[in-house]
Amino acid sequence: MPGPKARDAQTIIENLIFLQPLREIKGSYSYHRGPSMSNSPIILASSSPRRRQLLLEAGYDFTIVPPRESAESGNPEGESAQRMVARLARQKAFDVAMRVGNGIVLGCDTVAECNGRILGKPSDMAHARGMLRLLQGTEHRVLSGLCLWEAGTGHHAVEVAITRLAMEPLSDERIEAYLGTGQWQGKAGAFGYQDEHDWLRILAGSESNVVGLPLELLAEILTGMNG
Repeated sequence: MPGPKARDAQTIIENLIFLQPLREIKGSYSYHRGPSMSNSPIILASSSPRRRQLLLEAGYDFTIVPPRESAESGNPEGESAQRMVARLARQKAFDVAMRVGNGIVLGCDTVAECNGRILGKPSDMAHARGMLRLLQGTEHRVLSGLCLWEAGTGHHAVEVAITRLAMEPLSDERIEAYLGTGQWQGKAGAFGYQDEHDWLRILAGSESNVVGLPLELLAEILTGMNG
């Protein structure tokens, strides 16, 4: 359990993230940038195999320290998808940063959004079925909050990447066939772009964002911090 100082810091940061207005930057949303963190190792605050694979394929050196379950909770009434993924990414990064000595902690959270409804990871097949019935035949968005937090100093950056997609109309038979593959498990909105389905296409934005980690935004933030 975090000590009084850690709890006080958490309260201050939670207040700060809601008091500061969002400002749009190249399709993302930013709260705060810290100074250069170029000499610090990257620590991935996630147990997601897809985020791990994306970082490996992009050539990053990193270690993994998953956040505690408590860091992935909370759902304030009326919270937008943008604010939710930003908040959860920050909570995950903060949780790990309080437990490591140094490094840049990378926290990320991804959801799908359709007609104002926020879709996280389905809890079971019935939940996944409902998500796919909502998404089929529509345009929707995938949003990822990305937080880089320097352990020991509190310097951090939080931004949100947004990708627009379109899903073709799907019959119940096609949905059931897909559910039978199990590929819906552990994926926001019950689908994965990396599975190369011909009924899903990107209209605008980052492909890696849909998989779970916007690599373009990560590189942009790191470049800004190193500048």
